[in-house]
Parts: sequence; C-alpha cells; structure tokens
Amino acid sequence: MLDFTSNDYSAILLSLKVAVTATLISLPFGFATAYLMTFKRFRARILLDIIVNLPLTLPPVVIGYLLLILLGRQGPVGKLLFPMGIQIIFTWKAAVIATAVVGFPLMVRSMRTGMESIDKTLIDASRTLGAGRIDTIITIIAPLSIRGIIAGSLLMFARGLGEFGATVIVAGNIPGVTQTIPLAIYEYTGSPRGDTMALALCIVSIVISVAVLIFHEWLSGRMSRAD
Repeated sequence: MLDFTSNDYSAILLSLKVAVTATLISLPFGFATAYLMTFKRFRARILLDIIVNLPLTLPPVVIGYLLLILLGRQGPVGKLLFPMGIQIIFTWKAAVIATAVVGFPLMVRSMRTGMESIDKTLIDASRTLGAGRIDTIITIIAPLSIRGIIAGSLLMFARGLGEFGATVIVAGNIPGVTQTIPLAIYEYTGSPRGDTMALALCIVSIVISVAVLIFHEWLSGRMSRAD
C-alpha cells in the first residue's frame, strides 16, 4: 500500500473542495449567461460570446497572471478587498477563482446545448398562458435543459480537478494550503525518487475522473428512461 503523506491527503481533499466550490459558485452565473446567449438578441451578444469562450483559447498561465494582476494588492479588486482584511492571492480561494474562470466556458456550452434543444413553442405557450419570465425559466427552461446543466456541471468539476497553469500562478504551490493533486504531481516529478508517488496521485486523479464519467452516464440513463 502506498504511503501517502498528510500533504498528499490534503492535496486530494483540496482538489475536490476547489472543484466542487468552483462548480457551485459558477452554476447560477453559467445558467444566466447561457440563457442570455440562447434566448436574447442584443448588440453585445458577440462580445459576450468572445469573453465567455476566451479562456478556452488562452493559455492557463496567462489567465493566472491576469488574475494575479486583478486580485493582487495593487490590482483593482485587491485594493478594495485588502483594507477589509480579505486575502485571496495564495489562498485556496484563489484556486477556486482560477478553476471557475478556466472551466466556465465548458459549463456554459453544455447549458446552451440543452437550452437550444427546447421546443420554442413550449416557451411561447407558457407566455401566452400568462407566465412571467421568471416563471417560464423555472417551470419550462430549467427542467427541460437539466441534462445540459448536469453535463456542464460535471465537465467543470472534472476540468477543475486537473487545473494547473492558472492555479499555480494565482494560488501558488503551498503544501497543505493551496497544493492540489496536479501541483503535488508536479512537485514529485521534480524530486528524487518521486516518480512512484507522482504515479500514485495520477491514479487517484484517474479514479476520480472515471467515477465522475460513470456517474454522468448512469444519471443520463436514468433520465432517458424517465422520459
């Protein structure tokens, strides 16, 4: 049996914590963004599309550096938070923000796919019957796009488990504090005789990812049988 250290267990738990937190925080924003891009027509729609999908094309290190500038003590956001005693850079909160930014496009794309598959006549019928915009979202759009919502959430969670570039820049690689599985693997690969532990953490990461995929397939099957 592999002898994981306390820092290794901390890295595993922190990876799960960061991925779950980033997914939950991004969920309402992802849904709202997907709704705007699917059902609304406005002049800045193309600009919004570019901004949302930009993290897919930018190197994660660039995203991390931009977040470092934004959230640092001299940054526009950091200047507001620091006097209030709120520290984000080089904490697990920074890892959450980096993970949310990098995974957000995947969540929005899946949600848009789910929303675009909705029969528009159902939405028109609900409004004809007097349902307001919020009622239509709650009773029609959200339930009928649930598969996209779940798929997007799981994709973002899985992406969050493997986030490295942005996280190492904005959160650092502090064992027991901000070190996640990918960062721990990186540290082991640079240490003498660290290959065994690096491989062990790779296996842990693979097991978690496979479990997420199996859960997704199981849930999709349950929902298909329920239709």
